[in-house]
Amino acid sequence: MKTFLTLLLAIIVLPLITACASGLSKRQLDDEVRRLCEIDGGIKVYETVTLPANKFDEYGNVKIKSKKLAKPTDEYYLEFKEVYLKKGSPRLIRFNTQVIRAIDGKVMGESIRYARSGGDFPGPWHETSFGCPPLPMNLSASIFLKGK
Repeated sequence: MKTFLTLLLAIIVLPLITACASGLSKRQLDDEVRRLCEIDGGIKVYETVTLPANKFDEYGNVKIKSKKLAKPTDEYYLEFKEVYLKKGSPRLIRFNTQVIRAIDGKVMGESIRYARSGGDFPGPWHETSFGCPPLPMNLSASIFLKGK
């Protein structure tokens, strides 16, 4: 019986104490996600471009590659940045995506999103998460307008 209680303590109670004492809670970080999102979250367009209809796919989207995959002939590319504002569990991340004009490096627009993940009771399940603004955010549709 003593071995069972020791095992129960090691498996259930100690991780629970550790999780509860590990700094900011999920709720506090979710509140921080909302606060940061109000400050600068969402899509910002600095310049729009009208493109011919043949540059759009059947769903009305313009396909833009990441900088790593872009060819020298591509007019625009994407840059992604992730900044961990809080590491560990739970963690808080700022995601920034920019559409850049290749010829001069001008940022045409950007999307900024904040997300919390983790902070759950340890176990074999997936971590919970919360993000703002809600997905999907269609940055390219805000920058590229369909011409005739």
